[in-house]
Amino acid sequence: MTGTPFQNRVWNEIKNIPAGQTRTYKEIAVSIGNPGSSRAVANACAANPNPITVPCHRVIRSDGRHGGYSGPGGASGKSALISSEKEIATRNT
Repeated sequence: MTGTPFQNRVWNEIKNIPAGQTRTYKEIAVSIGNPGSSRAVANACAANPNPITVPCHRVIRSDGRHGGYSGPGGASGKSALISSEKEIATRNT
């Protein structure tokens, strides 16, 4: 994928989030070694050129709200994807 080195680190980290789970922008920032970059992580998610392959819908705000989504359906699409993945994960356990 084409992106800045920072964006690529964010996108690679997001790929590690299992289906049915979420992480906060802050958790991603910490996990890539840039704990003060939550907003930059959110911007990297917004710039994600492959929103299904790189599941940025699994990254949410620290207050638990889902936030925005650049993929199909916007914020409501993000909420639907998260709910669907959690339901499938629950059925498969």
